[in-house]
Parts: sequence; C-alpha cells; structure tokens
Amino acid sequence: MTEKDDASVTDTSVTDVEPSVDEIDRRDESLEDVSEGESEGAVQSRRRLVGAVGMAVLAIALIASVGATAWLYFFQFRPDQETDSEAAKVAIDAASQASVSLLTYSPETLDKDFAAAKTQLTGDFLDYYTDFTEKIVTPAAKQKQVKTSAAVVQAALSQLSPESAEVLLFINQTTTSKENPDGAYAASSVKVGMTKIDGAWKISSFDPV
Repeated sequence: MTEKDDASVTDTSVTDVEPSVDEIDRRDESLEDVSEGESEGAVQSRRRLVGAVGMAVLAIALIASVGATAWLYFFQFRPDQETDSEAAKVAIDAASQASVSLLTYSPETLDKDFAAAKTQLTGDFLDYYTDFTEKIVTPAAKQKQVKTSAAVVQAALSQLSPESAEVLLFINQTTTSKENPDGAYAASSVKVGMTKIDGAWKISSFDPV
C-alpha cells in the first residue's frame, strides 16, 4: 500500500470519526434546549414551592396573631378591665353595703334582717354567721330588745383581683336596748374579704383590725 493510499485511509477514518462543526453546534443547541427545559421546570417547581411555603407562613402568622390577640384579651386586657377604677368602686360598694346589712338588725325583724344579710355572704363566713346569729344574737336581741344600726364612714381598697378583693372599712355603729335606750356608740375598723360568686361580690371574711 502506498503512502497516498495510507493517507486516504487515514483521512477517511478521521472524517468518519470526528463530528463536523455543524453537528457539534446542533448537539450544543439540543443540550441547551434540554438544559433550558430543565431550568424552566426547576424554576416553576421552586415558584410553586415558594408559593406553598408563603401561604403556610401566612397561615401560621394569622393563627399566631389570633392566638396573641386572644391571649392579650383573656390574660391582660380582661383582667385589667376587672381591676380598674370602676371595678374597684363596685367592690368597695359591695363590701360597704354587705357590712351595713351584716351589722344592722332589729328585734322585730330579726329573721328578715339576717336572711337579707346571708344573701351577701359566702363560704365559711356564711356558715359562721348563720350559727352565730341563731345561737347568740337572736336570743339576746329578743330578750333585751337589742337594735343596732351601722354606717360606713370611710372605705379603702386594699387588694383587688378579678375574683377576690380586700376592703378596709371604718364603721360607726349605734346599739340600743331595754337597758340602754339612749344607745351606745362604737367606732371600729374592719378588714373585709370579698369573693366574686357568679359575678356578684360577697363577703368571705370579716376581721376587726
């Protein structure tokens, strides 16, 4: 075989094996198309993912906002409403009225007076008052014609929470009887414990100070 023939074979082999520039360009374009297709798909997937995550974050934020609002209302704003100046006035008025009812009675209307007082009491103090008035006050009041009247001359709030309160009262009390028809005058100070029952303040303790 001559050198010319060898060269011819060699050239033919190279030509058959090596791709042309046009083929390379077409392959590159095909690869670019595939790459672009994959990129667009990936971008769309990422967009869908970001959208879903965004909606989830928004939902969580809304839930958290509602939860925070509810927490503020029930644990801060609502208790503040129940311990503001108006609530304090209600507690003081309730303690004053109940204490006057507690200390005011007449021998002619004992049962009615004590029954009215007991509607404003609660807990152990209600039990104590019931026992005390039945066993001690009623017999003495009937026998000696004891009549008492009380008036609150000054009141101050010591403690207040949504369900309990403590009020300091200064009370003037006048007592008359068969033995002392002119009456005896007494001034005292009392620490009154209040408990809210079904939305109404009631005396739960009554301690002289």
